[in-house]
Amino acid sequence: MNRSQRHFNADIITLAHGSGGKAMRDLIDHVFVKSFDNDYLKPLEDQARFDLAAIEQQGDRLALTTDSYVVDPLFFPGGDIGKLAVTGTVNDLAVGGARPLYLTCGMIIEEGLAVEDLRRIVMSMQSAAREAGVAIVTGDTKVVQRGACDKLFINTAGVGVIPQGVEIRADKAKPGDVIIVNGYIGDHGAAIVDARGEMALENTIQSDCQTLNGLIEMMLTVCPDIHCMRDATRGGLATVLNEFAEASEVSVILDETAIPVRQEVRGMCEILGLDPLYLANEGKLVAVVPASYTETLIAQMKQHPAGRESVIIGRVEGSPAGRVILETGFGGNRIIDMLVGEQLPRIC
Repeated sequence: MNRSQRHFNADIITLAHGSGGKAMRDLIDHVFVKSFDNDYLKPLEDQARFDLAAIEQQGDRLALTTDSYVVDPLFFPGGDIGKLAVTGTVNDLAVGGARPLYLTCGMIIEEGLAVEDLRRIVMSMQSAAREAGVAIVTGDTKVVQRGACDKLFINTAGVGVIPQGVEIRADKAKPGDVIIVNGYIGDHGAAIVDARGEMALENTIQSDCQTLNGLIEMMLTVCPDIHCMRDATRGGLATVLNEFAEASEVSVILDETAIPVRQEVRGMCEILGLDPLYLANEGKLVAVVPASYTETLIAQMKQHPAGRESVIIGRVEGSPAGRVILETGFGGNRIIDMLVGEQLPRIC
């Protein structure tokens, strides 16, 4: 009997599934390889192998990123740790102008995790990867004793190719540029708070967890001179804009009334003493672009499912350098600093 014909009947993960023996092979074959099925993964070598000539046809520079995901709980409205791992890594590549191609997947699994939960997470990863047009090509599995980690941690790395002429960097913002977001901020952070069930709040907030590479590719066709772009994950919108202001030595001026925040998110923040500007997002980009492109770019972004609520939220000025200033709805100004500490732990 070959490996593909073996049955895998385990209900929970045991230490044997990380031992390197038959139990581990069966887990890898029936959960990971079966789900991630692609020609790069099938040989099950210790590395994935690629044709450099095919990669070179797509661009002149490689982009490489890595991230780890420890979100609690594993499943939340709008996503799960698997979808989050793929979308987060794809987006980290895409906001630098890269076309994401390949992902790795490292799993650290706590003894006792339900196999059905693991299958569900792996299938979610594959669904997100397929939607983004990327392949999960190699990985690693470790199993640790109960209490050594919290159910499941995922590490991913991503490889992409940057097309010639694309130069998106945090230090390229210029006075006169405008600042765009592709929709409501704070949804992911609020969804995680709700999913933890610690506050006895009732709402329907869903995470904005989604891949952005399709939207960004569309944006670059309209505006190949995007100056800065990041996805506003931990630390939220405020942190990203502070990074731009400091790196570019410019001032970022925000219009509070233009920043899209759902009423449910705003209400939760008021109850818990949180600021939506610092809440994590997992499907929102912040772009700094020349003003001359704005009207056409916004119109094009609204044609994409991930950009239908795209809006201008501010502008770039020359001074005071390194500052983010919020023009409030009451006619005053407030300095928006970098996040100090952690509003919400284990958010991604």
